Amino acid sequence: MYKIGVIGDYDSICGFSALGLDTFPVKNIGEAEEILKKLSELQYAIIYITEYYIEKMPKLFDKYKQQPLPAIIPIPSTQGAAGFGINNVKKYVEQAVGSDIIFNDNN
Repeated sequence: MYKIGVIGDYDSICGFSALGLDTFPVKNIGEAEEILKKLSELQYAIIYITEYYIEKMPKLFDKYKQQPLPAIIPIPSTQGAAGFGINNVKKYVEQAVGSDIIFNDNN
């Protein structure tokens, strides 16, 4: 059976445990990378990670984007959304559809 994990600073992710998700509070990028690698080897199909941490590990994020599992999903932290998650969604939609249908930028 697959699991769902959440990685980020404690204040940003503690509420996810009430939903039955496994939470992994981290204090630095090194810890976040280590846990992400560990969870990807275990039965985790979805790993939510705060934008702050995923932005700091682009090579690792790119590696997992090429694989069907686990799905790495950026989420905002308590500091708010940095725009990383929505920018990735925008990029994927543009690739699939051929134009920007989310923001409809004409730049």
